[in-house]
Amino acid sequence: MNADFLATKLTTTLGCKHPVIQTAMGWIASARLVTASIRAGAFGFLAAAVMQPEECEAAIKAIKEESDQPFGVNLHAFQPGVERIVDICIAHEVAALSYGRAPSDKIIGRAKRHGLLCVPTLGAAKHVAKALALGADVLVCQGSEGGGHTGATPSWLLLAQTLDLDPGVPVVACGGFKDGRGLAAALTFGADGIAMGTRFLLTAESPVPANTKQAYLDAEVTRIPVSTKLDGLPQRMLLNKRLAQLESASSFGMMMTALVNGYKFRKHTGASLAGLLASAWQMVRASDLSLAQAMMAANAPMMIQESMVHGRPEKGILPSGQVAGLIDDLPSCDALVQQLVAEARMRLGKSLTATGGAQHAI
Repeated sequence: MNADFLATKLTTTLGCKHPVIQTAMGWIASARLVTASIRAGAFGFLAAAVMQPEECEAAIKAIKEESDQPFGVNLHAFQPGVERIVDICIAHEVAALSYGRAPSDKIIGRAKRHGLLCVPTLGAAKHVAKALALGADVLVCQGSEGGGHTGATPSWLLLAQTLDLDPGVPVVACGGFKDGRGLAAALTFGADGIAMGTRFLLTAESPVPANTKQAYLDAEVTRIPVSTKLDGLPQRMLLNKRLAQLESASSFGMMMTALVNGYKFRKHTGASLAGLLASAWQMVRASDLSLAQAMMAANAPMMIQESMVHGRPEKGILPSGQVAGLIDDLPSCDALVQQLVAEARMRLGKSLTATGGAQHAI
């Protein structure tokens, strides 16, 4: 580590002040939240995976009007209008793109040719080689404690596996982080920074309605399970009435839910039915998803919208990291990041003093 402790390969690569990433959460990582995050010195990602191109462009402009700090945009490789969104990111000189499952080599290649950094989120070490081959500039390793779509490997084990592969790009720990203690531990373990979603969701600038935020503040660590009933893939969510209903639903009931949400998603995005079916088929061909899982993909954004936008937490789904069970306040992004940084510096400074200045791991 550098002598100032928090200057890492991540801050150099992304151009942010602190080695902290605010992750892109659908309906949550709005222009307001990203602006607050980057002003605080973190690197924020706008959640464009649930936006139409025009919405994304307006949000990017809004961020740039408020701050000259770098930020990124998150997208889904097969969402309607994705190529237009990439063009918008290029035109407005967005710093980075982030993405998860079923990445598109065409989109990644175009982004990199125009100087955008590529920041995939990985849930398993077996995906590291493919991510690097496609041109990843930063690897975000999300352990099973993380919220939303997640893998089966705990955060520290996934981080160890990834670091052992010596990827040659900054490695970011994600899943279970909320404070400076976690940042200090991740840096001494070998990571170049941390990424946080749930912690930024529970801030003053988060657009999530107050009653939905309260559901998170009331959460218990042991009642934030992983379920495959939403879209066929493992997702970590708060256990609420809607998730309990999904868990007991029949296959026919789940298919009807998928059809209803597919219709809602089509209306939201303006995509045609043929376009959505084509996107689903592309997802199947580019990943290990089944056709049934691809057809259920619209469930997540539309059911999350119920809680995150409409303020009906019991009727919607609440993606969450287990760390929600340890959070009980709603600070501003600036207060959150400054406290986190101060605590990390204190812990790292004490650690160096205890060993006479030698660099080491704890």
